[in-house]
Amino acid sequence: MLDKVLIANRGEIALRILRACKELGIKTVAVHSKADRELMHVRLADEAVCIGPAPSAQSYLNIPALISAAEVTDSSAIHPGYGFLSENANFAEQVERSGFVFIGPRAETIRLMGDKVSAIEAMKKAGVPTVPGSDGPLGDDEGENMAIARRIGYPVIIKAAAGGGGRGMRVVHTEGHLLSAINVTRTEAHAAFGDGTVYMEKFLERPRHVEVQVLADGQGNAIHLYDRDCSLQRRHQKVLEEAPAPGIDPAARAEVLEACRQACIEIDYRGAGTFEFLYEDGRFFFIEMNTRVQVEHPVTEMVTGVDIVREQLRIASGLPLSIRQEDVKLNGHAFECRINAEDPRTFMPSPGKVTLYHPPGGLGVRMDSHVYTGYTVPPHYDSLIGKLITWGDSREIALTRMRNGLDELLVEGIKTNTDLHKDLVRDGHFQQGGVNIHYLEKKLAS
Repeated sequence: MLDKVLIANRGEIALRILRACKELGIKTVAVHSKADRELMHVRLADEAVCIGPAPSAQSYLNIPALISAAEVTDSSAIHPGYGFLSENANFAEQVERSGFVFIGPRAETIRLMGDKVSAIEAMKKAGVPTVPGSDGPLGDDEGENMAIARRIGYPVIIKAAAGGGGRGMRVVHTEGHLLSAINVTRTEAHAAFGDGTVYMEKFLERPRHVEVQVLADGQGNAIHLYDRDCSLQRRHQKVLEEAPAPGIDPAARAEVLEACRQACIEIDYRGAGTFEFLYEDGRFFFIEMNTRVQVEHPVTEMVTGVDIVREQLRIASGLPLSIRQEDVKLNGHAFECRINAEDPRTFMPSPGKVTLYHPPGGLGVRMDSHVYTGYTVPPHYDSLIGKLITWGDSREIALTRMRNGLDELLVEGIKTNTDLHKDLVRDGHFQQGGVNIHYLEKKLAS
C-alpha cells in the first residue's frame, strides 16, 4: 500500500481523498494556496504545504511547486482529484519521471483520450458506438468538408479536438454557414487550447447525457459500475445527476456497458474513468472519456457499494481490483445536487463568509462538503461548495429524501443555488425521468 499521498487539489474532493487515505492507513499531505489556509482537509492532513498565491496558475496548476512539495514531504504518490491538472498528460508524466506514483491513468492514455479525434478512433476500434462524423480532423479542402456534412446530414456540430467543458464547439444547421463555422471554431480552439484541430459530428437534437463509470487495474482486469444520467445541465455544466439512468433500453444498456469494460482492457486503462455518451432513440453515441474521478462519482458509489476513490488508491499501490464484474450489483437509486456559491438568479459567484452551515442528515443522506460555519469561500476558484447525495431503494424514495435534504440544508452568509435544486426535484417532467440535455436551459429561459 502507498505510504504517503500528496493531494494536489482543494475543496470537497481533497477532503474526500483524505478520508479514503485515512481509511487505508495512508499518510496525507495537503497542498494549498495562500487563500486556502483554512480549508478543512488542510486542518486534517498529516502535513500541509503552501504552494503559492491564490491564482491557480501560481499554485494548483504550478507543476514544479507540486512536485517540490512531494519531494520535501517524502510523498510516495500524487492524487490530482478532478479539474486542475487531473487530465494533464504532461503533469502525469513529470510526476512519474520524478519518482512518484500518479494516481490515475498513464500519460499516454490521458493523451489518447484527451484528444477527441484519437479517442473516437480508439473507441471505434474497441467496438464502442460513436456519433456519425468526419472520421478524423477536418482538412482545408472546402469541397470535401461540405461533402462530409452532406453525408452526415444537417444539423452538424464542429468541435475542437482539444476542447472540453462545453468550449470549442459550434452547431451548423445549413450548408451556407458551414465553412465560416469551421474557420471560427478553428480560431477559437487555437486561442483557447493552443490547438486549432477540429472535427465534425452529427448534431443530435434531443439527446440525454448518460455516462458509464469504469475501474481498471492495468493488469488486465476491468469492471463497469453501471451508468449515470447527467442531462440536467446549464451551459454544458452538470447541475444534478442520478444513478442509474432511468428509462434506458435494457439491451442497449447491456451492450454499451460491456463495450466500455472491454475498451478499458484494449487500451490498457488504469484507474477510474468515465465514458460519456449522448443517448437518443434507444442508441448510445460516445462523445468523450474522462480519465479521472468525476464530481458525480458518489451516486455510483451509493448504488453499487463500491468506494471508487479507495479503488483508485489500491490500483495505484499495484494491487488488482478488489471486486469482479459479477460481484457488482445495482441496489436502489441515487441523486446528487451540486450546491454552488452563486446567485440563484444571475448565476454569478457568491464568495464570502459562511455565517451558518447545517448539513442535512437521516437514512440515505450523504453530504460531501468542505464548508463549515465561519469558513470564507474565496473568489478565486470554482463555486462548488458541496454535493448533497441521497439514496433510496426506489427512484421515488431517493427523490423524496433529496427534497427533504434540500429543505434541511442551511447555508447562510452567502448565496447558493439551493432554491434551483428545490424547484428541479419538484418538477413534473424531471420526476417522470428522462429529460434531455436542453431541458434545464429551456426551463430557465421560460
